[in-house]
Amino acid sequence: MNIVTEIFRRTDPAAIALVENDREVSFGQLQAWCDQAAAQLDGWHGRRIGFYCPNGLAHIVWSLGLLRAGAVLVPVAPELSGPEREQLLATTALHAVLTAGGNSWPHPAGETLDLMLGDMQARLHTQLPAHEPPQFEEAALAALNPALIRFSSGTTGKRKGVVLSHQTLFDRVTTANAGLQIGPGDRVVWMLPMAHHFAVSIILYLLHGATTVLIESHLGADVYAGLKKHGGTVLYAAPFHHALLAAVPDAAPIPSLRLAVSTAAALPEVTAQSFQKAFGIPLRQALGIIECGLPVLNTRWPEKTASIGSAQPGFDLELRDSGGQPVAQGTVGELFLRGPGMVDAYLSPWTPKERILEDGWFRTGDQAVIDADGAVFLQGRTHSVINVGGMKCFPEEIEACLAEHPAVKEARVTGMPHPGFGSVPAAEIVAENPAAPPRMGELMGHCRARLSGYKVPLKFVFVEALPKTPSGKLDRTQPLATTV
Repeated sequence: MNIVTEIFRRTDPAAIALVENDREVSFGQLQAWCDQAAAQLDGWHGRRIGFYCPNGLAHIVWSLGLLRAGAVLVPVAPELSGPEREQLLATTALHAVLTAGGNSWPHPAGETLDLMLGDMQARLHTQLPAHEPPQFEEAALAALNPALIRFSSGTTGKRKGVVLSHQTLFDRVTTANAGLQIGPGDRVVWMLPMAHHFAVSIILYLLHGATTVLIESHLGADVYAGLKKHGGTVLYAAPFHHALLAAVPDAAPIPSLRLAVSTAAALPEVTAQSFQKAFGIPLRQALGIIECGLPVLNTRWPEKTASIGSAQPGFDLELRDSGGQPVAQGTVGELFLRGPGMVDAYLSPWTPKERILEDGWFRTGDQAVIDADGAVFLQGRTHSVINVGGMKCFPEEIEACLAEHPAVKEARVTGMPHPGFGSVPAAEIVAENPAAPPRMGELMGHCRARLSGYKVPLKFVFVEALPKTPSGKLDRTQPLATTV
């Protein structure tokens, strides 16, 4: 199957698929562009093509064109550094790179081919520098009918390259929509980076006949105006975006808005409360995982803003201890998931689904607890747990506490070796006012008033910025800063 063919088989050609800067694009027009793009990419079926393009209409059209042509789409996030881009090229053994949306490829690429699609021009760089032999079998990859290779933004470990087939994408987005219930009457306002979220989120909206509204600015006032102007019904964004919206002066409920989903990072309670106060509807937390899709969504407990909810229809969920046994209710355990649309393989080194999953279950690395109602609450990452003399604490909990201090803009907590306890928490702090950072004793007192004693950081380092992954999450692979 081909996921793009499936989109246009299911949708009304006259219905509006996309809106950008008041420009409306019907499904019929979008299909025509996809067919034209695919015709220009004829001969690239099965080839891995990096796609380097900013957010916008061109990103959607050319991505769909690549998929329609049977090429393997490999998003290259614009924020990657030069060495990171080169590593991606080498790891995936790309056959070509397509640039569009005004982006130019900042690396040697040899021959190029200009592609035309109205005012959405693109350039195919067809002769990339030689690379080492790939760490995967070409035949094994081709046998999957791959649609997408996406590198996770995991905060720990090396990026592996998640391979998703056309069938897996279809299974994933249809399962995810069992909870979201997005359909032809919806207008979804787009807020997230397409290089990280396009192949699941936007494909879901298109496949189910919804309209995706692209707003160039992510400033709260501009998004609020766009929601009102376009009659937005669904908002799917990160906590950062929701906080900006809630802070818009004189923000008021928008009658058309029926669903607001928060994903990509933990939802602070203050953001959830501010959003509901401003717009009159709850923020629904969701857990999105590149290997699994959208397996967990909070549609049942609007009052439990800290909960990611429960397993979506079609998914099973278990919490297990370090020995792999289910834990009792109210006990912290590692989150395991099972359901449709799971990862087909890791690219490098090549790891097929059968070796990734454990009897069909995906081990997330997330620690969680389930309350008496069945609501799931994340506690932190398995790999980021700090073991203080046999007592475990999670950096995310301490970071959330520090973020409540008015002088703290952002914090990252890591484990620091300790001769007596094994490890203890240490915190890097970005101050709201770098010229007058808070005193260490003040921060320790703030934490002591809110946390158990063993969770209080014993060291504070003030930094200008915290290390982040390309999608904006804290990078927990980087060591604690040593300079103040």
